[in-house]
Amino acid sequence: MTSIKTCPSIPMISRLALISLGWCGLAAASQPTSLADLPDANPDAELKSFVVPEGFEVNLFAAEPMIQKPVQMNWDAQGRLWVVSSTTYPHIKPGEAAKDQVVVLEDTDGDGKADKSTPFADGLHIPTALAPGDGGLYVANSTEVLFLKDKDGDLKADERTILLSGFGTEDTHHLLHTFRWGPEGMLYFNQSIYIHTHMETPYGVRRLMGGGIWEFRPETRRAEIISKGLINPWGFEFDRWGQSFACDGAGGEGINFIFPGSVFATSPGAKRILHGLSPGQPKQCGMEVIEDPHFPADWQGSFVLNDFRGNRVNRFALTPSGSGYIAKQMPDVLASTHRAFRPIAVKMGPDGALYIADWYNPIIQHGEVDFRDPRRDLVHGRIWRISAKGKPLSPRPKIAGASTAELLEMLKSDRKYVRTFAKRELRDLGAVKVTAELDAWAA
Repeated sequence: MTSIKTCPSIPMISRLALISLGWCGLAAASQPTSLADLPDANPDAELKSFVVPEGFEVNLFAAEPMIQKPVQMNWDAQGRLWVVSSTTYPHIKPGEAAKDQVVVLEDTDGDGKADKSTPFADGLHIPTALAPGDGGLYVANSTEVLFLKDKDGDLKADERTILLSGFGTEDTHHLLHTFRWGPEGMLYFNQSIYIHTHMETPYGVRRLMGGGIWEFRPETRRAEIISKGLINPWGFEFDRWGQSFACDGAGGEGINFIFPGSVFATSPGAKRILHGLSPGQPKQCGMEVIEDPHFPADWQGSFVLNDFRGNRVNRFALTPSGSGYIAKQMPDVLASTHRAFRPIAVKMGPDGALYIADWYNPIIQHGEVDFRDPRRDLVHGRIWRISAKGKPLSPRPKIAGASTAELLEMLKSDRKYVRTFAKRELRDLGAVKVTAELDAWAA
């Protein structure tokens, strides 16, 4: 493993300084001014730029050609990492065919590096989210939510169903995004400010004329809005108690407390709005909660978010306060001086390590820079893995194929990954098989 710099804990500094500076005094990396000014694209160059807290290390889990331009990633119960990628973004060119993909990454020998990459689906058009579940894969594909299914077990999608349609495409970085399974089994997803959705459902047309968060019940195909507003909310997560939170890639208020009926800035016609828990904090995307004994005790329950503009990964501690929460920014999880490091998604893995999807791009502006600007990177992309030095990784759980009794016991786990996928497996087994044992176990 290549050595990287570490930095001891430092006291909190002003919010303004946190926005403008990287952790440990590293200045936020600027964007290149010309093709001659592009940073070194070798993964080793990027790795050497990383700074992590004392006691942690980073390694490269996957890079091109195994994966290109990752947008979102989610694990399955078998410990495989599903990644949706788009080399087409920010727009498809005249005469160009839809070519974006879903790729499945596997670490078959458990060494912390992907050694197998399987294209599950291609021919997609700027897909922005995915979530394995219900015997297939949900994918956000521009105006639609697709359900892809592998019917013959070769890890290739051979059945495609349009579940929902009518999502707006006015701005390709505001498309439907951020798929997340909820604790009750519903699928949640976000859209951003410039999108106007007229979604067709069995219960009638559902409309959202701006940013917001949706919930979708797969059994009935019912979709409803749970929260309105925010500018570009590319992050949504639940804590251990089922409370939900979102971050904003264009707003500057840190973490936002989301609950049914909540309304935030930019919601059309809103008379009253809520504010974020830490106004003045960086603009962020992607969100994950640390719940695994591989990480230190004082990290448990922390929220990890990506400051993609500042080339770093933030951490926040949340504490209840009245009817809401207080967010305190902690020392960063990772910071970099590499100008193309763009962390956009973060997940706890089946081994207890933290995985970060790196969009890798020296250019991050969408509308301010020409869509065909040659500085835009359309080929690279990485997944990085952060783990604690000298501390055993968590054992990879055997969830897929476990019995109902085994899955019920997994619900007691102190590991979020284990609880999440035990619930998913119980759901896939179905009420007929699970209910009797579940009632007895609960009693």
